[in-house]
Amino acid sequence: MKRSTKIILAIVVVLIVARLLLPYFVLRYLNKLMADMGSYTGHVEDVDIALVTGSYQIKDLRIRKINGKIKEPFLYVPKIDLSVEWKSLFKGALVGEVECYRPELNFAFSNNEQASQTGKELDWTKLVKDLLPIQINRFAAYEGKIDLVNLFEATKTDLSLEKVALDIRNIRNVEEKDTRLPSPVTATGDVPGWGGTMKFGAGMYLLKPLPDFNYNLSFDNLQLAKLNDLARKYGNVDFESGTISVVSEMAMYDGRLVGYFKPLTKDMKIFKLKEPGEDRKVGRFFTELLAEGGAAILKNQKRDQVATRIPLRGTVEDTKTEVWPIIIGVLRNAYVEAFTTEFDNTVTFKDAVENLKEDYKEKREEKKAERKEARQERKEERKQKREERKEARKKEKDG
Repeated sequence: MKRSTKIILAIVVVLIVARLLLPYFVLRYLNKLMADMGSYTGHVEDVDIALVTGSYQIKDLRIRKINGKIKEPFLYVPKIDLSVEWKSLFKGALVGEVECYRPELNFAFSNNEQASQTGKELDWTKLVKDLLPIQINRFAAYEGKIDLVNLFEATKTDLSLEKVALDIRNIRNVEEKDTRLPSPVTATGDVPGWGGTMKFGAGMYLLKPLPDFNYNLSFDNLQLAKLNDLARKYGNVDFESGTISVVSEMAMYDGRLVGYFKPLTKDMKIFKLKEPGEDRKVGRFFTELLAEGGAAILKNQKRDQVATRIPLRGTVEDTKTEVWPIIIGVLRNAYVEAFTTEFDNTVTFKDAVENLKEDYKEKREEKKAERKEARQERKEERKQKREERKEARKKEKDG
């Protein structure tokens, strides 16, 4: 046997052995990495590696909260495919793409730490970097599910999204685009039990701790009766029938945001003379009667619709709105022109930039006023001291 043949055979044997042993070492590494994540822990059942294509597959990844009361893991993904994004490689960028199949996210909201599960304690950026050997430029999820348990804790109202499809592209800005928001994001999902659907579309800049974005979001045809726990708690009414759709546009730049929410109710019925199976109190009876009357006055008769537009402005921590635009919106929908479930297309990323500039301008004016006030105070102090010295000299002279 020739020497060159022996070398080739040796290389082949080494590659085969490496192929057989590598998944074991990777699996062990991943499980060791996720064993201790503070109040959370993780586990991977199996790993499959394809050396030729530069990809590998993670099977049955689970992340759960330690010492929590919630049975469901915070995150469960039956299959994750990780591979090199070849089209970016041809452009000279070594980045990857991730595809998750049937992922499940289980959020729980509670003031009780053991009953709460939000994942906010985890450093997800670090975890993703540790799990994935290269930077990710595309992320996709198919047939996902998101459960929001106790979303409104006071009423124990839950919300779930199913058949969630998510696609995020150009995360690392491999494709140079003449825009501040180079990463397109799309998401869709069903709202089971509520009878509605969700659609989301956005342009984002994701290479910041708090990303910039300009999004369109809509929830269509949610059943109003599903909001009865909230309606009873905060309005002392409940809904007999009808649907609500919510349309929103929002833009954010450097933490400052501007946008609106547009809720539209259709075929809403609040009051019913007799509600079988419920011991309705007198107060609720008259509250619902007045609410039904008010809705009849304020609804658009042609579309049987009550709607308004709620403008928002501020920051993530402090978002503000005004009452008068909301009231004017209700009257406009009723008596001028009915709102539609279409986007107004009145919010742009430029608005968020201008909002930030206005905020800086306001802060400059505030500081200017503070400096002026401080100067005035110092001036008054100097004047008072002069008067005191003058009075003291006068007394000395008279003495």
